[in-house]
Formats: sequence, C-alpha cells, structure tokens
Amino acid sequence: WQGLLLTVSLLTSWNPPTTAQPTLESLPSNAAEGKDVLLLVHNVPVNITGYAWYKGASVDRNHLIASYVIDSQENNPGPEYSARETIYPNGSLLFQNVTLKDTGYYTLQIIKKNLLNEEVTAQLRVYPALSTPNITSNNSDPVEDKDAVMLTCEPETQNTTYLWLVNHQNISDSAQLELSKDNRTLTLLRVTRNDTGPYECITWNPGSASCSDPFHLNVLYGPETPTISPSNPRYSSGANLSLSCHAASNPPAQYSWLINGRPQQLTQKLFIPNITVNDSGSYTCLVHNSVTGLNRTTVKTITVSAALSTPNITSNNSDPVEDKDAVVLTCEPETQNTTYLWLVNRQNIVDSARLELSKDNRTLTLLRVTRNDTGPYENDTGPYECVTWNPGSASRSDPFYLNVLYDSTAESAGLSDGAIVGIVIGVLVGVALIAALAYFLYSRKTGGYDGLSSCAASCKAKRHAWERGDFPLSLGLDLLEKARLSRPYRHH
Repeated sequence: WQGLLLTVSLLTSWNPPTTAQPTLESLPSNAAEGKDVLLLVHNVPVNITGYAWYKGASVDRNHLIASYVIDSQENNPGPEYSARETIYPNGSLLFQNVTLKDTGYYTLQIIKKNLLNEEVTAQLRVYPALSTPNITSNNSDPVEDKDAVMLTCEPETQNTTYLWLVNHQNISDSAQLELSKDNRTLTLLRVTRNDTGPYECITWNPGSASCSDPFHLNVLYGPETPTISPSNPRYSSGANLSLSCHAASNPPAQYSWLINGRPQQLTQKLFIPNITVNDSGSYTCLVHNSVTGLNRTTVKTITVSAALSTPNITSNNSDPVEDKDAVVLTCEPETQNTTYLWLVNRQNIVDSARLELSKDNRTLTLLRVTRNDTGPYENDTGPYECVTWNPGSASRSDPFYLNVLYDSTAESAGLSDGAIVGIVIGVLVGVALIAALAYFLYSRKTGGYDGLSSCAASCKAKRHAWERGDFPLSLGLDLLEKARLSRPYRHH
C-alpha cells in the first residue's frame, strides 16, 4: 500500500518536458505588389519527414500549394501551385513577385515520423505598389493677395494615405492653408510671393510609399515702388550721369523715364554724358507690370553744380604794420551756392579774439596783426589758404603770406627791467672806483688826509652788495658822495 502511494505521488509530480510550438513570420509583414515574401518557420520540431503548404486557414488537399520530402529534397506541386512558390528544407515558403490575389491565410502542415502532425497558420498581406504621384494645380500663375490655389495629389488610390511637404518640411497649422478630409487636396486661401514652394506630396500604404517631384507656383506680383541708384543726388558739371531703376516684380517690370516731365527712352538704365547745370531737375522712373496691370513711380532730384575754378586770396594790405593795422583777406571769386573754408598753417582756424569771419565765410579779418601772422614763420600760424566747395566739386587756393612790418631796434632795446638795473649799477660802480683811485693817488702825492683806505674798503663792500642785489640803485650816488667827503680840506 505504501509502495502504491509512492508510485502515485511520483506520477503526479512528474510532468513531461514541453517544447516550443512552431510559428510563422511573414517577411516583410506587409508586402508591396511585385515584391518577394518569405513565410519563415520558427521552432521546427525534430523527427519529421516533410512539409505541406496549403492556401487557406486549414489543411485541404484541394488547396495544396506544394509538399516537400526531406529525404529526397523534392518539391511536389499541388493544385494551388503557380511556379512562384519554393519550399526550403527548414519548411519556410518563398513567394516571388506577389500579387494582390496572394493576400490571405496560409497553413503549414509539419509531418512527423510518429504521424502526430502539427499545423500552423500565417497571414500574408499584399498591397498595391504605389506609382510616383504628381501634383496638379487649378491655377499655376496666381496673382498675389488676390487668388486662391488648390493643389491636388494624383492619382487617387484606395487605402492610401496622403502627406504634404512645403519647402521640404511637413506643413504646419496656418490660417492660409486648408487640407481636404482625405488630405489629397491642399488649398492656399490667399497666395503670396513667399508661397512659390516647392510643394511635394507623398502617397503611402503599409506596403509601399512614393514621393512626387517638386512643384513650384509662379506667383505674379508687383511692381513694388521702384528705387533709383546711386543715391547721390549731386554732381559736378562735366561728369557722366548714370541712373538705374529697379522694382521687385513678377513678371519683370517695364521701365521708362521722365526728365522734368519730358518722356525719355524706355529703358531700365539712364545715361547722360558730360552733364551741365541745365541737366538739374527731377528724374522720374515709371514701372509697369503688364500681367497685374499695376504701375509705380519714384522721383529723384538731381543737382548739377558748376565746376569750381582754383580760388585765390586777396588782401586789403599786404604790408601791414605790427600792432597797428588790421588785415582783411578775401577768397576770390565770389560764386553762388558755394561754401568757403579757411586754413591757417594747413589747419582749420580756431576761435580767437583777433580773428573775425564774415557771414558767408569769404572774408577773414585779422583785427590786430603781429609779426607771427606772416605765414610759416615764428609760431607757424600761417600760411593762409581758402577752400571753395559745392556738392559737385572742391578747390583750394595757393598759400598766401603776409609781410608784417615792425621796428627791429625795439627788439634789441627790449631788455628786461632787471637787465637795465644791472647795467646801470655796473656803470656806477665803475665810476665810483675810478674816482676813489684818482683821489688816493692824489692824496699820496700831496700827503693829505688818509681817509681813503676806509672809503675804499667801504666801497668794495658795497660793490659786493650791488652784485648780490642787496642795495638800491641810489647806492652809486651814495658812494660818490662818500668819496667827495673823504678828500682833505685844503686852504688856498
């Protein structure tokens, strides 16, 4: 009894080993018409003798495609065989050049030696191969801010998804764009010049995808207000006038010119050689778009100035006296619409109490002339130059120099007070020494009063004081007086 219980327990706890069940995989899972598809077998069991493939979800000899015998490696076709099917030794089935009719279920029967056959079913999906789509438009030449444009992706195909690209990017939400329910049609509600494209449409199904060639819109616009170049409005007489007019426009605008209201040639560029002051005036550029029917104009005022001759400087007094005369320098000739500038020592004049300019700058007045106003001498405040300028030309005079008269003796007499005092003291000291020496010689000869030695000593000390500047100028007179008093009194 106990042994029976043990046997029952062992049978209950033991489970036979399980093996993975065979499966089928379609490669690719979704096939395009005309492509090859492989129904791949996974987990093929052992001890098998062959395979049999059937069209449909069950084993039916009337729908046998082919069978395969492992030992002989032979493919035996069945009723559904189309010469496009091949069974491999591992049981996988290859379909070549599949068609839409190949869509459906397929069953593999695995034949075992123990006759315990296994069956597994897979689904094959075949979709139409999509041709390259193309884009059509209801208006390929729309007018900006006026027309709407409808773009359609052709052809219309069942079970197909439509996608749009604008400038090679997916379209984004916009108040100006509208898609149909099936996405086949893209509408631009108000076209602008920035909507030229390119546009591309993509068709897609689970088996294939295709993209159209780029499509461009020819948006008509303009003309915009034209611009005239160059921007310079002023020219000098004798120059060549070359003006160019440009306006954004599609198709390109037609150009024409008016000069002071008089029609000129129909051209985008206007050229007048060797212009004169008579060519001054208004230059009008007119542009026209023959498709949009729009016109635009712009006006440029051109001023032609006479070429300036070389100016010269005149003076009311070319030989003025220093600290006495004023000098008036004038830039000649006087010319209309001309600006006058002055240079002193090749630099612009600076504010000075001695310089005065006339209202039109033609006249420069030196209110009190000095020798430093002669030109490139002394402090280099000269020479004088005048510059004439108008919008078309400029010119500069030759340098002009003044001949300022002054007293050359005043220059040598022009000693400082200290120098004058020193000279006077030196002269007085010399006189005093000579007088003292003469008196000394006279006293020795006559044997008179010998007070000269003390006087001489006093004179020497005071002379040193003069040299140090410790005594006033009257010291010389004091020495002379002492020398006189030191002489001996003689009775006649």
